[in-house]
Amino acid sequence: MKRLALILMSLAVVTGCTSGPNPSEEAKPKPPELLTGRSAFQQLFVSARGWAPDARPYQLQSQPNAESKGKDGKATLWRAAFASAAQSSSRTYVWSGVESQDSSRGVTPGTQDSYMPGNAFDIAFLKVDSDQAFDVAQKHGGEKVLQGSADTPVAYFLDWNRSGNNLVWHVIYGTGRNDAKLVGDVDASTGQFIRNEK
Repeated sequence: MKRLALILMSLAVVTGCTSGPNPSEEAKPKPPELLTGRSAFQQLFVSARGWAPDARPYQLQSQPNAESKGKDGKATLWRAAFASAAQSSSRTYVWSGVESQDSSRGVTPGTQDSYMPGNAFDIAFLKVDSDQAFDVAQKHGGEKVLQGSADTPVAYFLDWNRSGNNLVWHVIYGTGRNDAKLVGDVDASTGQFIRNEK
C-alpha cells in the first residue's frame, strides 16, 4: 500500500514538473494580428450584444499604429460604438490584435455614454469589407497618394449617411479626416465609389 502511494506521488511530482509551459515559449511575443473591418466588427458586435441585446452599431473605425499603417484594409485596432434604446445609452468596444500599454489583445468594453438613436444602422447593410473599400479608393486617387508618400497611414471610418440613406466607408489617407491627403467614400453595401471628400 505504501509502495503504491509512493509510486502515485512520484508520478504526480514528475507530471507537475513537466506539464508547465516552456519558458522560451512564454518569452516570445505574439505577432500582431490584423483584421479587416468586418471581421473585427463581428467580434465587437457579439460583445455589445452581451451588454445590451438590442445594441445597434452606429460607428466603426480603425486606428493606424506602429504595427499597422492600415494598408490593404486591415488594422490591429478597431473601435465600434453601439446604441441601446432599452438602456438609453451607448457604449464603445475596442478590438486589438496587439498587446500594448494602451490595450490588451481581444475585445475590451469602454464606458457608457449618451444615447445616439438616429445614427444607428442595420448590420445587413454591411456587405463590403474594408479591404474592398481600400481597393476602390486606391483606384480613385489613393494609389497616387501612396506612390507620392508610401508611409501615409490609411484609416477606415464606417457610418450611416442619412442624406444618401446608405452605409459608407470613408477611406482616410492621413492621420485624421481634417488633415487627410484624401478621403474616399465607398458604399458599404454595393462597393460603388461615391466621391472624394478631398
